[in-house]
Amino acid sequence: MSLDDDGYGNDSGRSGDGYSTIGGTRQTRTRLPDGEGGDGYGPRRPARSSRSLVTVVGVIVLLLGAIAFANMGGDDGDKGGTSGNNGTQAGTSPTAATGTKPVTGKNGEIPSGFAHDEQGAQSAASNFAVALGSADMFNAASRQTIVQATHDPAIVDKLVADLNTAYSPGFLKNVGLNDDGSTPGGLTFVSRTVPVGTKVIEHGGDTATVEVWCTGLVGMAGQGSTKPVTETWFTISEKLKWIGDDWKIESSSQTEGPTPVSGDNRASSADEIAGAVEGYGGFVYAR
Repeated sequence: MSLDDDGYGNDSGRSGDGYSTIGGTRQTRTRLPDGEGGDGYGPRRPARSSRSLVTVVGVIVLLLGAIAFANMGGDDGDKGGTSGNNGTQAGTSPTAATGTKPVTGKNGEIPSGFAHDEQGAQSAASNFAVALGSADMFNAASRQTIVQATHDPAIVDKLVADLNTAYSPGFLKNVGLNDDGSTPGGLTFVSRTVPVGTKVIEHGGDTATVEVWCTGLVGMAGQGSTKPVTETWFTISEKLKWIGDDWKIESSSQTEGPTPVSGDNRASSADEIAGAVEGYGGFVYAR
C-alpha cells in the first residue's frame, strides 16, 4: 500500500475466492476496494500527483485489508508504476542503531515523540506502517484511534468516515470476520505489517518523504479456516508533516515488492500459525 503517486493495475483476473496466490508462485497481490466497481474493485488509476483524501483512504485500505482478496490462480493486468521523488535521497546504508534514544512516549498504543530529524521521520514512518497494518484496523473503535494518532488532524474526520464505509460488513465477511469485525470462535485473525528497511526520499525541516519496505501477513489461522494466512511484500511511501511536536501522515501510497524468492520452508499448520501470532507480540521500531 513517490508519496504523491498512486498507480494501480487492473483487477481482471479475480475469481470468487477471497484469498489466493498469483500463478502458483505464492506471491500475493494487493487490491484496492473501490465502491464504484460492481464487486467492490475498480480499475487502478494511472500514476498522478494528488494529496486528496481519496488517495489516503485508498492506500490505507490497500495496505490493511485488500491483501485478503487476492484471487486463487488469478492474473493481474498492468501493475502500477513505481513511486518516485525528485528530492534529495539519503544514503542507503543498512537500517541500524543511530545512538539516539528511542521514543518513550505513547499516543494510545502507538509510539510518539519522534525526533525532529531524518532518523525520527524514519522511525515514525515504520511505526505508523505497523499500526496501520494491524488487525485493530478491522474494528471501528480502534481504527479511529489509530487514524487519529497517525494522521494530520485536518484530514482525520473525513478519513475515518471513508474508512468506516470501506470496512463494510461485506468486506469484513470476505476476510472471514463477523459483521462487526470480530473473529469467529476457534479462529485467530492475522494482519501484521513488518518493516524490513526505510529510506528517506526527501527531508526539509518540517516535511519528509519516507519509504518503508515491508512484508505482511494476513489471513485466518485455526482449524477449519478457509482463508489461510499468506504473506506479501510491498513498499509504503509516507509523506510526513511536523505537527504539534511530532510527525504525522499527510498522504501515502503503496507499490508492490521488492519481493524475494520464496524459500523451501515447510508451511506450518493453521494451529501453529495461530499459536505463533498469539505467543509473539509485535515490535516498536526506532533507528
